[in-house]
Amino acid sequence: MAVTIVPTPVAACSAFTATATGAPVGAVTAVFFYDGAAPQSLPVVAGAAGPATFTAVGSGAQLVLVTYLNAVAAVVGTDSGTVTVNAAPAGTISTTLSIGVGGLVTAQTTLTCSAGLTSVNGTLTYTLPGGGTVTAPVVNGVVGPASLGLALTAGQLVGVSFTPAAGTCAACTFAPITVTVPAPLACSVVVIQPVAPVVVGQPTVVSAVVLCNGVPVAGAAVTFNGDGAAPVTVTTNALGIASGSMTFPTAGPVSLTATVTAAGTTCTCTNVVSLPVTVTVTPPATCQVFLLPPVAPVVVGQPTVVSAVVLCNGVPVAGAAVTFNGGGAAPVTVTTNALGIASGSMTFPTAGPVSLTATVTAAGTTCTCTNVVSLPVPITVGVGGPAVSLQALPSCWQGHWEHAPATPSHGQPYPFTATLKAQLTPAAAGVTVNFLVAGQPVGSAVTDASGIAILTTDLNLLQVQSGAFTATATVGGTPLQSTGTLLPCRPL
Repeated sequence: MAVTIVPTPVAACSAFTATATGAPVGAVTAVFFYDGAAPQSLPVVAGAAGPATFTAVGSGAQLVLVTYLNAVAAVVGTDSGTVTVNAAPAGTISTTLSIGVGGLVTAQTTLTCSAGLTSVNGTLTYTLPGGGTVTAPVVNGVVGPASLGLALTAGQLVGVSFTPAAGTCAACTFAPITVTVPAPLACSVVVIQPVAPVVVGQPTVVSAVVLCNGVPVAGAAVTFNGDGAAPVTVTTNALGIASGSMTFPTAGPVSLTATVTAAGTTCTCTNVVSLPVTVTVTPPATCQVFLLPPVAPVVVGQPTVVSAVVLCNGVPVAGAAVTFNGGGAAPVTVTTNALGIASGSMTFPTAGPVSLTATVTAAGTTCTCTNVVSLPVPITVGVGGPAVSLQALPSCWQGHWEHAPATPSHGQPYPFTATLKAQLTPAAAGVTVNFLVAGQPVGSAVTDASGIAILTTDLNLLQVQSGAFTATATVGGTPLQSTGTLLPCRPL
């Protein structure tokens, strides 16, 4: 037995796969376990199971365990493999404290991570002088301004730390920092982080607030500047807030600032510039459909499961209509599930190479998905192999007292013992055959190398009086059934 890990080492928060080979005889299911993740139960086929996909967490050498179960869910063996996880890189926390209305302090924090911020979700905690705390949510690495609720004194210290949300895997680790409360500014302008997604070529609302000794400044002219976008100048309202619209031409991080160009106030506000706020501009939504190669052999005249996945900017699209075409088979249209996967059945009329495609014909999503076509996937349609059949062989029963007349078993609920037999053609070992007598299951047995399964079981009077039994099995997804005679055993 062996468990193969790919890749190893693997970066924290990245995916890896585990495949089990050399399963013990009788194993039909392999259950994969890894570091608190939900166990994955996969079928054992030809002595192998997998791959199971997990997300690497933590760091260092870690175990992936595999437990093998037989047809009745009993453990028949275990195995393990080692995956080495490279720790996530260090990120940084940067916090700016500013004095607002009434001297209250507001914190603006920026997280940076070389591996990207989309997986950074959790809580930012500000620890105040005296031990009190204020928290702010972190969503995909973005933290909004947080009022600390106190009028702190210049020079006091505020601690800042990040805690990942339960069940998440942040791409970076963040060490806590300590920042000093600054002296109040005569005039200040603060850019407010956009709350809506910022998309290339689409207007984005940008806002800033102008304060004079913590008091809103109305009628101030504020000019917004951002990398590549045309500057826009707007005027603050009675609350000191200026809001305008900007359109960013390219994707990526953008440094956004606001400058007060004119303000009728006792403060010196002209040419006061805000601290920059980093805005992440995302590309326009794009739709993709990927055709998945069939996992089972494709045979002429036999139904083949075909599947495709539809994504909008990498997010699964549910409810999309997908049409499969190729190889002279009748096109089939199916709908994607919650995971964006559409699965249908096609029957190919001739053998040979076939080019298969999947086309999205309808999808209710922000992406333009209609008429998006997958890259073609070449498959080979083969001819069918020999048909598999199951035959119930003549079987017999005898009373428990046949060879012990001095101690009869009168009154027992199951006073008869039957030996039931069935044969699989072509012969195949390891196939589970279920036996029924008088419509009731009485047990199962596994075929040997000659394809024969033998079950010895106890029966009651009504069962032996039926004079027949039924054997059932499933081979290659095809259910098989056969009925045979059940007569008294001939005496020795």
